[in-house]
Amino acid sequence: MRNFSNLGINVLGRTSGKVKTLCPWCSTSRKNKTEKCLSVNIDTGLYKCHHCQMAGYVPDEEEERRREEQREERRRKYLEDRTSGSFKRPVWEGVDTPWPAELLSYMTDTRGISRKTLRQLKVTTGWMTLGKRQVAAIAFNYFEQGTLINRKLRTLDKQFTLFAGAELIPYNIDALLGADTCCICEGEIDALTLIQCGFEATISVPNGGNANLNWMDRFVESHLDDKRVITLCMDNDAVGRKLLSELSRRLGEERCRVVQWSEGCKDANEELTKFGAASVVRCIQAATEIPMSGTFTAADTAQELRSLFINGMQHGADTGWYNLDRHVSFEPGRFIVVTGRPGEGKSEWIDELVVRLCLRHEWRIAYFSPENMPIVLHQRKLAEKLTGYPFEPAKHMTEELYQRTVAWLADNVTHILPEDEQGYTLDNILSVARRLVARRGVRILVLDPLNRIEQQLSERQTELQYISSLLNRLVRFAQQHRVLVILVAHPRKVNRSERDGRKRRVEMNDINGSADFGNKADYCFVVDRDDELSMTTIYIDKVRFKHLGDRAEVRFYYDRLSGRYVPAVLQVGKDPDTMEEVKTVKADFTNFNERWG
Repeated sequence: MRNFSNLGINVLGRTSGKVKTLCPWCSTSRKNKTEKCLSVNIDTGLYKCHHCQMAGYVPDEEEERRREEQREERRRKYLEDRTSGSFKRPVWEGVDTPWPAELLSYMTDTRGISRKTLRQLKVTTGWMTLGKRQVAAIAFNYFEQGTLINRKLRTLDKQFTLFAGAELIPYNIDALLGADTCCICEGEIDALTLIQCGFEATISVPNGGNANLNWMDRFVESHLDDKRVITLCMDNDAVGRKLLSELSRRLGEERCRVVQWSEGCKDANEELTKFGAASVVRCIQAATEIPMSGTFTAADTAQELRSLFINGMQHGADTGWYNLDRHVSFEPGRFIVVTGRPGEGKSEWIDELVVRLCLRHEWRIAYFSPENMPIVLHQRKLAEKLTGYPFEPAKHMTEELYQRTVAWLADNVTHILPEDEQGYTLDNILSVARRLVARRGVRILVLDPLNRIEQQLSERQTELQYISSLLNRLVRFAQQHRVLVILVAHPRKVNRSERDGRKRRVEMNDINGSADFGNKADYCFVVDRDDELSMTTIYIDKVRFKHLGDRAEVRFYYDRLSGRYVPAVLQVGKDPDTMEEVKTVKADFTNFNERWG
């Protein structure tokens, strides 16, 4: 299967063949908004719009898996190289090398970048290997504290390559030091454009519109935290809008401004070449604030509303548990409450849930989990879920797999543990979580459990009022920072039994303190374990939005060796009374070591 919906392409429920549909790039702006101008070949993955000429290819699941493995390998190697200091660096040869006439003409005449600006930013030339040919290319040199860290070569036909083995850093990063405002662009030529127009504190992302911002991690605190205003100068296309959304989420919408280029201009350099430097300055100075929460109108959300009207509601993120995915999916910005009797596996199940979401969707995780102390014991449990092997030297748990596992945990999982004098208050926990959103791109926050968060009742405030306020704050945090917040809340003692003498299952109203847990959560899960059947049932008691799922019961077997939950399926005979649980043998959780293999 190919996931066309990631690009906003609606294939009208078809799974094969050819289909004509609306174009997500141009249909909303056309006079005839209902004309189906996008041709899609579902079998080959190719698509093309006969109006705006947008064309491309959507890979199938196997290709996506291979690409994901390659991304994981690159991310692992980057972490290892950054830790060991083994990044390679190009050799700086100075700016005196003569420019080939065609490259100089392209930069000065076609792109409007002066020789003074090229020399100021130390732009040079080089040779790029394309097949068996050596092609002259423009060299954008990436410096940090005066040291050449990386180099990007770009040919006139827009082929480009970065120096192999070098560290990814923003272009012109030194210019941000000491400035209280800055601009961020999507490409080096756009950065040169803004610098030439007087905006010296301008950087460019190193990898274009790629929304993977792992390179940002070490520059947020040192170069970006002190900025009063950050102007985002992205390209006016779908890729640019995606990058803008992720940058503003991580840097804080309250201090970000968004540039709107003139009609017919995609980026800063087009603005310069078509309308001149004064027009570039005007666009930057007219950059608008990102609308504040609570002040949106239909005009502000016109594009999203049109997409919703045409394409309908999109399913959320899956987990790979095929039995759970049939009933529920997840998306950032939501609030989950999980409950169940003590010792019945709430934390174990949540650990696997968030690891799956991280592996499949790159949602980094932050834990406040003082019951999982010391932290290394929790990391050990997560390592076993990742690999499927006991955390000890063995035939399958090799030293190489151990190193990769630790690298993955270091890159994707952070534990929040405020110092003793600060206390385990919600203020302190959320303060750290906000910084993790900015600096590490965290998408999941787990609070396990509620009763380890210190209560801070104000004068004359009842416990019910305190809990209501706490839940409201968690909901707002999830929505404002686009984070999936998961809260574990213990129930009061449940004594009442069913007719067969067994204890009845826990319900949301059994949680200590307030019915607001069920009322204010977007998802409600109850974990219930039956020791006689060695089975765990997950009761999905609430999913607020129907496009994300509905109420259901999902059953798992717990594998003590790997710490994983194995889906169970129901087999029904002719007589409904013969229904019994059977263990499935489907291996739906991709082994971590296979992903790295």
